[in-house]
Amino acid sequence: MAAMNGRKANEENPMLLAHGTIIALIDGRNFELYRNAGDEAEPQLAALPAPKLDSHNHSGGSHHSSAGNHADSLVGEDAHAIAAIHWLNAKVLGHRIADLVVIAAPRTLGELRKHYHKQTAGVLRKELAKDLVGRQPDAILAALRERH
Repeated sequence: MAAMNGRKANEENPMLLAHGTIIALIDGRNFELYRNAGDEAEPQLAALPAPKLDSHNHSGGSHHSSAGNHADSLVGEDAHAIAAIHWLNAKVLGHRIADLVVIAAPRTLGELRKHYHKQTAGVLRKELAKDLVGRQPDAILAALRERH
């Protein structure tokens, strides 16, 4: 019976974020970070300073520009996503991130996944393919609570 009650509680509130979990919101131009300053059952997202990224050294290798297409903007978006995941990989490898949630626009999330370090994949607790950059913490938590 206790196992059943535990499962039911999880089904009612499927999102549990450990204290200290880092939530990264990434799109083609922006990178926002939050930290769960609350506990697992009552998360409270605290904004962290946005890191400075160097996206000039990362090219979106799968997109080539030609007249009539929008590849230049895709290359820039991919370079930003790659710079963001390299920053996250470095923090994970430096033991600065133990629990990670990544929320990104669907296309950006696909690019990020190509560059996860093995250890980053190991601390990844959840991914959400949704563009939530610029949203308030309550909206971010609501999206994480939705069933996907």
